[in-house]
Amino acid sequence: MLSSTATTMLRAGVSRSSGALQPMLLRTAACTCSPSFSMNTIKLQQPTTSARHLSTTPSALVLRFRGAQQQQAQQQLRRASSSSPSTSTRPRSDAELDADAAEAAAAAQAAAHAGEPVLDWNTFFKLRKTRRRVQLVFSVIMTLVTSGAGGAVLSTGVADHMVSQVPLEPMFAIGLMTASFGALGWLMGPGIGGMVFNAMKSKYRGQMAIKEGQFFARIKKHRVDPSASSMGNPVPDFYGEKISSVAGYRQWLKDQRAFNKKRTTFV
Repeated sequence: MLSSTATTMLRAGVSRSSGALQPMLLRTAACTCSPSFSMNTIKLQQPTTSARHLSTTPSALVLRFRGAQQQQAQQQLRRASSSSPSTSTRPRSDAELDADAAEAAAAAQAAAHAGEPVLDWNTFFKLRKTRRRVQLVFSVIMTLVTSGAGGAVLSTGVADHMVSQVPLEPMFAIGLMTASFGALGWLMGPGIGGMVFNAMKSKYRGQMAIKEGQFFARIKKHRVDPSASSMGNPVPDFYGEKISSVAGYRQWLKDQRAFNKKRTTFV
């Protein structure tokens, strides 16, 4: 009896406990499989720091910094574009305009004499020196010729009325008139000598004109400002008349730089 009652009681307890456990298991299974439970549990289990580390969108401070950089770059471009016309429209000096005009004339002459052989600078300076010597010779010759001719004309008494108007002795007045005739011949000499030289060196005439234009363009471009000269710092060969070779031209450039250095340093 006892054993039978015990077994029945145990069976009843097991059945009750199993009956009580069965709905609990169903609840848990139902809760874990339900969508509401899964969303809540996932939201609770996800750490907040991972979302911060994985976010790649720029913050507001970064966007503001980039915008400020772009504005600065645009302002610099505007300043550069506004300053460039002012530099390009800078008034040019007379020396620069003369140099540009001489270069343009030399280019036009070079285009006009394109078929002729090119003349180098050493040959140009040699021909230039020869031309000056020819002009000097003709200046001396024309001085002698005109002064002699003038003295001969005055000795005939043709200009006695003019001699009497001069408040000097007749001999001094005739001498001054003869000297004036000689000065006139001296001034005529370079023109006549240049024509004779061009007739002698006719094949170099076009190239000589081209080289002279280029040479004077360089002289006008590199010569100093004569307004800054003084007794202690005179202008060194303003027209480049003493240049007779390439080495002389280089020395002339050194003299121009020395003049500018003296002018700026007040030596």
